[in-house]
Amino acid sequence: MRMSATRFAVPFAAATLILAGCADSDGDTDDAATGGGTVTIENCGRTVSVESTPQRVVSLNQASTEILLSLGLGDRMVGTATWTDPVRENLAEANSSIPRLADNKPSLETVLEANPDFVTASFGSSIGDGGADGRDQYEKLGVPTYLSPTDNGCNGEVSSASNADGARTTPYTMDSVYQEVRELAAIFGVEERGEEFIGELEGRVRAASDPVDATGVTLAYWFADTRTPYMAGCCGSSGAITAAVGATNVFADTTDEWPQVPWETVADRDPTALVLADLSRRSIDGDALDSKIAFLEKNPVTAQMQAVRERRYIIVNGADLNPTIRTVDGIEKVAAALQDWNLATPRS
Repeated sequence: MRMSATRFAVPFAAATLILAGCADSDGDTDDAATGGGTVTIENCGRTVSVESTPQRVVSLNQASTEILLSLGLGDRMVGTATWTDPVRENLAEANSSIPRLADNKPSLETVLEANPDFVTASFGSSIGDGGADGRDQYEKLGVPTYLSPTDNGCNGEVSSASNADGARTTPYTMDSVYQEVRELAAIFGVEERGEEFIGELEGRVRAASDPVDATGVTLAYWFADTRTPYMAGCCGSSGAITAAVGATNVFADTTDEWPQVPWETVADRDPTALVLADLSRRSIDGDALDSKIAFLEKNPVTAQMQAVRERRYIIVNGADLNPTIRTVDGIEKVAAALQDWNLATPRS
């Protein structure tokens, strides 16, 4: 299906809004967005102008989808893609009527068949042919794109040649999620909903982290693969979770977001507890939780680790270890487990 760029051309309205960084929206934002004026933002190194409130959005990643649904924008969505886990339970009903274009990355043609007027993504690799070239493909057709500021390439990070997830030398924080919520809310003219949602997320982080001081506790985050496991480095979602509870990530000395680490190295660092991702996909050994635990308890190297001997397993969804609103779920689960095991004391 071939689409003309003129299909999406809309005359510029008088009002133009420019959003930079994560500055708060003001009264002019409400007038411009709800009145159909142009909203312009600086987004991951490019200027994005949305000339009227989107009515047919395609979200290319679960993380972006869950933000849009949380803002009550399900009626504007004509497609989603790239799912790692079931949708968050409170969003299941709103998500049920939205077409899933693909479980994984869809082709450009598949997305265009949904006739979108706006495309969002959490990772640059999900857009068209990926990265800047992928965004150019859509924009040549007159379809604005938005890339989450949580993407580890958004702020000019340099990818590691040894790891497709790349290095993240600037630590991820929830501020970039709040920025994403605020910017998408402005684009869709629902700024008040955006601020309410940010307040809810901030409140949940405080409620989970304020009572917990896990100084001296060490954690390792295992995503997948039993042969050479993907363990979280310093600076992604796991870093935000670890900082929130005051613990230490045993692999905080690597900036790769998900380095592959020999089991002997994991055992040498002997974490107090293991955070295990229970993935809904089944592509490699160690995706499912039961396969992770079975491996840990049978392998002679891992079976001697203190976390395995004492079965200190903190179970999270794969999405909880992505930089998105699910980071808050991860903070809550880790904080609760450490309190249950009496490994954390109240902050002074």
